[in-house]
Amino acid sequence: MSPKSIQNPPDLFFQKLRFLGPGFILSASIVGSGELIATTVLGAKAGFITFWVILASCLIKVAVQLEFGKNAILSGKPLMQEFNQLAGPVFGKVNWAVWSTFLLSLFKILQLGGMLGSSAIVMNLIFPKIPISLWLILLGISLGLLIFKNYYRLIEKASALMVFGFTLFTLASLIGLFYTPFGFSWEDVKSGLTFELPQKVLFVAIGAFGITGVASDEIIAYTYWCQEKGYAAYTGPNDGSESWKKRAKGWIKIMYLDAFLAMIIYTLVTAAFYLLGAAVLYGQKEIPDGNDLINFLATIYTQSLGPGARFGYLAGAFFALYSSVFATLAFWSRLFPDIFSQFGWIGNRDQEERKKWVKILAWVFPAIWVITFLFVNLPGFMVLSGGVVGSVLLLVVVVAAIKFRSKNRELRLISGPWSELMFWLSVISILAVSAYGLFKLF
Repeated sequence: MSPKSIQNPPDLFFQKLRFLGPGFILSASIVGSGELIATTVLGAKAGFITFWVILASCLIKVAVQLEFGKNAILSGKPLMQEFNQLAGPVFGKVNWAVWSTFLLSLFKILQLGGMLGSSAIVMNLIFPKIPISLWLILLGISLGLLIFKNYYRLIEKASALMVFGFTLFTLASLIGLFYTPFGFSWEDVKSGLTFELPQKVLFVAIGAFGITGVASDEIIAYTYWCQEKGYAAYTGPNDGSESWKKRAKGWIKIMYLDAFLAMIIYTLVTAAFYLLGAAVLYGQKEIPDGNDLINFLATIYTQSLGPGARFGYLAGAFFALYSSVFATLAFWSRLFPDIFSQFGWIGNRDQEERKKWVKILAWVFPAIWVITFLFVNLPGFMVLSGGVVGSVLLLVVVVAAIKFRSKNRELRLISGPWSELMFWLSVISILAVSAYGLFKLF
């Protein structure tokens, strides 16, 4: 962090809006496969009874996200450097937390392959003359072209644009549902707030909890976007002065506003997807996997808005899925060089070397995802498997969040009884749902 970058946070609300952005990149990632596939499938298989799982996933994990964002602003250090300082076993040059993040992220390759493959399936449904395999390759190339330049502003703006239209379309579809035989009542919604979790939908519920709302990798990603937006640089290094504390409080409040507005967006969309799935698809025939899954989910829109809505749904579905892969590639191209620096493969402060790795990984990861989908070709299973892996990674994230909160508590910045209550409620809920679900599964 350079002293030249230091600036005071704005005081007026509309001035603060100019500095929002990290949360909206997360929204681009969140409003995608989790909602389109995992949330809808859970609603279709369980009905309204597990609606609470989706709401909890969206509302609870944000407190842990805020702790990561706060630490990113106060320390200004790369996240994996912070992870490497957590207490616990060390293997080689790095500790368990860095190793866990590295290995679990690699396991999520299956999920990303499913998301990219689903995008290709949607494009094939819109333009059937071009085969899925060719769409897959073309989309992989487009991802590399967008990310390898490494422009934060491009990532932020593209993410917001991709998700905007589909969000509006989904909410319109939910409203339209009340004018069809699939309309539902408040009693149906209340039945999903009883905290029941039927055994038969356990796998889908765990996957949905792991992948909807702010998932584990998105909590991790938030630190990189907060730092690239400039929150840490604007705050400057901690010199112990009152002016630094005032700046830190101000930029943390802006980060809170960013996260809160993003949470409203993705909670509304996630709830809408779940209710659509529960109302339209529950009780119907077995939901298919493979290339028929996306087309089957299109019945949500065709049955609520008519056959003409199918094209709009597919176009929106493409942008939602593609934006998720786009935002994840942008994040991974920053995460993995950070991990490599802890392994000692690149220098901790060698920014040019990191930029070179961003360019390399911008092409390597899409190629791996393309190959993965061509071999597995089960998008529904691939996406849900990533949610289960995400539930495990959430346990690592919780440990780090507790450490960050303990470390930063003495600064007495934006804390109090309400903050303490929400944080520990978030931690306990994540631990309970993740641990219970994984225990019952295995």
